[in-house]
Amino acid sequence: MPKPAKADLSRRERQIMDILYQQGRGTAAEVHQHLPNRPSYSAVRAMLRILEEKGHIRHEEDGPRYVFLPTMPRETARRNALRHLLRTFFEGSTERAISALLDDSSSKLSEEEFARLAKMIETARKEGKS
Repeated sequence: MPKPAKADLSRRERQIMDILYQQGRGTAAEVHQHLPNRPSYSAVRAMLRILEEKGHIRHEEDGPRYVFLPTMPRETARRNALRHLLRTFFEGSTERAISALLDDSSSKLSEEEFARLAKMIETARKEGKS
């Protein structure tokens, strides 16, 4: 059984995890092919081993190849990353995070997006979510 996943990932490790979540699975060669500014193939294999030791990925044998897969569902990883982001940069405040997103000129929302967000807020209010 893998060790519990640790939150600390290097930039490269995050890139590898992004690839594995996007592809669903991948060999070292496939991960290597998708990485920007590719490190050596042996470096990718070493990073995959480290990610496995940290509990973020596991492998299955496919003949002579190892196929790597994330250990936690993407939605769980997304929620964990968001909680970490809120704690780290917004003192745990959802309001501050949303305010920062709304203030960011690069993320202009359409009227439809505003309407969907307003509906989600109203639903959360009715259900007593905080």
